[in-house]
Amino acid sequence: MTCNSQTAEGWHGKLNLVYADRQGTTQLIYNHQQAPLKVQRPFYPEGQKVCHSVILHTAGGVVGGDRLSSNFHLQPNTQALITTAAASKIYRSNGLQAKQSIQMQVDAGACLEWLPQETILFNGAIYRQDLRVELATGASFLGWEITRFGRSARGEKFYLGEWRSHTEIWRQGVPLWIDRQWLAGSEDIFHSPHGLSGKPIVGSLIWVGSAVSSEILEKIRKLGDDTGEIGVTRLPHGLLCRYRGYSTTEVRNWFTDIWQLLRVSFLNRGNCIPRVWQV
Repeated sequence: MTCNSQTAEGWHGKLNLVYADRQGTTQLIYNHQQAPLKVQRPFYPEGQKVCHSVILHTAGGVVGGDRLSSNFHLQPNTQALITTAAASKIYRSNGLQAKQSIQMQVDAGACLEWLPQETILFNGAIYRQDLRVELATGASFLGWEITRFGRSARGEKFYLGEWRSHTEIWRQGVPLWIDRQWLAGSEDIFHSPHGLSGKPIVGSLIWVGSAVSSEILEKIRKLGDDTGEIGVTRLPHGLLCRYRGYSTTEVRNWFTDIWQLLRVSFLNRGNCIPRVWQV
């Protein structure tokens, strides 16, 4: 189902996806989409158990005043991998804030892999993103966020604007991980060691589902030996990895290596890179 909602203040896009287990096959049983958000037809490159979905933003980029809202519900024992067709572009603001809000519900025995491509903030963008994940007992979640501040290839730096990111992961009313980040666009903050330290790209990867051993932690740190500034922290129910550096390829390669290691260790899955990343 598709409909349009565009006002003078911007797009109000919506996406509501529900996945259900049907005799061992994860199926997308409900799909409500409102432009500019759209989801491609599901596909199964690694068998029927894991449903791969690709989200499109048909307007090409986000402007001030845009509101994007997504809800993903994985019913019991479903397995879904959701990514985006391209990098998200947040254009210079007209004075209004652009906002994206994502709600995820992962039921018992289900696993969601949320692996969007990078977000690029143009200089002067004003953007807020909110992500809330509700996990049932026995559910698991792996997600990442990669953000580029300014169009680095053009020499652009994030000297104007504002970025806010608020992520929460809960299990039955108990907060497992809450992360609030805020960065104001300015020359001082861009170059400060307490800000970006002149490095335009930051990334976070979070795994919540099972405790991670010291051996796996050491493997992950070694995978990042030739990477930019990194941090690896064991959480009571998972793992948190941070990156600050210059290269999208570098951070995505490191995050992909971590993701594949966690897949083998906890999900009994092999290497299966989403096809849209290879274009």
